[in-house]
Amino acid sequence: MRAAKIILASAMALGICMPAALAQQTVEGIVTKINRLSGTIAIQQTQSGTVGASTTAAAEEFKVQDSSLLEPVHAGDRVTFSTAESGGVKTITKLQRQKP
Repeated sequence: MRAAKIILASAMALGICMPAALAQQTVEGIVTKINRLSGTIAIQQTQSGTVGASTTAAAEEFKVQDSSLLEPVHAGDRVTFSTAESGGVKTITKLQRQKP
């Protein structure tokens, strides 16, 4: 019985950690709007997959973990970024401008 509890506790711990690991995926997009005063950025994610895919995603607004991440970025820049979600708010934890 004790072994079953340990296995169950381990499985639950892994289940809790896995979504956090998946949330740290690097995503590509184009910056559509920056508000440096409020520490937010709007990014339209680029579509990956089939060449014929023509659906365009709307820009999504994110909070930025550290306002210094916004300094080198401007509207129209292509970026890669990672997000984390806490309390229903998506926050960018890593933001990097791609070279043209």
